[in-house]
Order: sequence, then C-alpha cells, then structure tokens
Amino acid sequence: MSMAVALGVGAVHVPVDDVLAVVGRRFRLGDLGVTAVDDRLVWQMRMPRVLAAAAVGAALAVCGAVLQSITRNDLADPYLLGISGGATVGAVSVIVLGISFAGVVGSAAVGGAAFIGALVALLLVLGLARGRSGALPPARTVLAGVAIGQICAAYTSFLVIVTGDRDAARRVLDWTLGSVAGVRWDGAVFLVVLAVLATLLAGSRSHQLDAFAFGEVSAKALGVDVTRLRWTLLVGTALVTAGLVAFAGAIGFVGLVVPHMVRILTGPGHAFLLPMSAFGGAILLVWADLIARSAFDGREIPIGVVTGVIGAPFFAFLLRRHRESS
Repeated sequence: MSMAVALGVGAVHVPVDDVLAVVGRRFRLGDLGVTAVDDRLVWQMRMPRVLAAAAVGAALAVCGAVLQSITRNDLADPYLLGISGGATVGAVSVIVLGISFAGVVGSAAVGGAAFIGALVALLLVLGLARGRSGALPPARTVLAGVAIGQICAAYTSFLVIVTGDRDAARRVLDWTLGSVAGVRWDGAVFLVVLAVLATLLAGSRSHQLDAFAFGEVSAKALGVDVTRLRWTLLVGTALVTAGLVAFAGAIGFVGLVVPHMVRILTGPGHAFLLPMSAFGGAILLVWADLIARSAFDGREIPIGVVTGVIGAPFFAFLLRRHRESS
C-alpha cells in the first residue's frame, strides 16, 4: 500500500485505484482502462524510483541488523565501517576533478568510483582492525571505521574548498545526503536483486547470528567458527553497502533505526528479525523519499535529510541508554 501511495504522488496526482490498474495491466491482468499518461507516469517514471527506495531501505536495514549482531554494538550500522566515507571520496573525486576511467564518464563514472572507494575504505578498515591472530575485535573494528570515515570526510571537504566550484559543491552535497531520483529501470532491478540476495544470504546464517547473542565464547562452544563467520559477514555487508551507495549516495540511519524498532516487535531471533527488518526498511525509505520529493512545492530535498531527522534523535537515545547501562 505504501508503494501504491508513493506511485500516485507527484506533480500530477494519480489515484491509488489507477495506480493499481497500471500495475495490473503490466502484469497482464487485463486492460482495466489504463490511459497512456497514467502508464507513463506510474510505470516508466515513478516505479523505478519507488522500487529503488524500497530496495535500498531493505538492504540497509538487513546490513544494520547483521552488523549490530556480529559487533555486539547497538550503534553499528552499514556506515560504521567507513564504507560511506570511502564511497564519497571516489564520487567526489569524479565530480570535482572530472576524473574518468576506462572511457566511462558521467553518472556511471561516479557510481563506479564510489564502489571502488568503498572497497578501498573497507580494506583499510579491516587492515587496521585485524589482530595478529587474524581475528577482528569488534571494538577495534568500530574505531578503525570511525578513523577512516573521518579521514575521508576531511579529504572531501578539502577538495571542495580548494576547487571553489559552487556547482560541484552543490552536486557533492546532494550526493553525500543521498537520493534515488536518478535511478532508472536498470538500476532499480540491480538494487532489488541486491536486496533480495542480501536478505536471503543473511537469513541463511540466522542460527549462527543467534549464537552471537550469548557472546563469542558461547558461540564457539555451539560450534560456530566465529572468526570466519565475522569476516564473511563484514565483507558481505560492505559489498552490499558499496553497491547501494554507488546508486543512491550516502543515506544514513536506516540501518541503525530499523533493526532496533523491529526487535521490539519480533524479539532478537534473526529468523524473523532479518526479513522483518528488510520489510520495515523498505517502508521507511519509500515514505522518506515521498516526503523528500513532496514536502516543498517545486523543490526536492535529499532523502538523507529526512532519514537524519528521524535517525539523529534515535541515535541520541541509544547513546543515553548506553551511558546509563555502563
């Protein structure tokens, strides 16, 4: 229902019944009296954006739930590992300096550079965090992610200030706050496939993730290869996040807020937590995108502004709860 409402909202309003008729016609359920204008608005122009928002929200929420479990840190989310910062460095380098690679230019070059930057940042974080035994201590992984993220932020600010290009600065700001406005059908399909795979693969490890709730020693006693599982899930979540950032920019707080809200309803068991987090993340980002593009007439705000308004107070609440419990 959230997607049907989002598909109908825009410069030209389309009633929900007409939206459902367009979707039904596309799935060969009959003609249903669909006009060419409604078909173009709903299916060709708005559907890729709404699908992209749902997929990005779902995948971010699943990644957040996984990271909070394997790091045993309530504040963990997909941007904890510095991935967002690395992706921003890659994208900003292309936007501000006009760098191209392998003959690729434009938005494709920005997305490719963001993906490469995210992977490089991940490797740096894992290199800093890894102990001599090859293990990844959660606390050191968090600190390494924060450090790399800060370095990336400093580089980005320096580059924008030195060049003094106002147009580039505006594009950088829009990108770092995230948006799904430019996603087309090919990108939407990629993001949906990525979100489904992330949810299924994480769900296949739900029993092992449950074991982490009792601590690392207990997980080992239950037969879990803690080091191998942690490496696998860290790299997996990093790759998924890099793919999301490359298409939609840096959208924060979804992976932090949604898993905590879902735990209240489903409990900590990952067999329900992961799919319900995907569902909740999809709904949250569809509505966040709807607010971003309809709150102000004739002006769209970045989707990260909306998620920030929701997530920042929640983050402060978690910090306060940590302080009281420590």
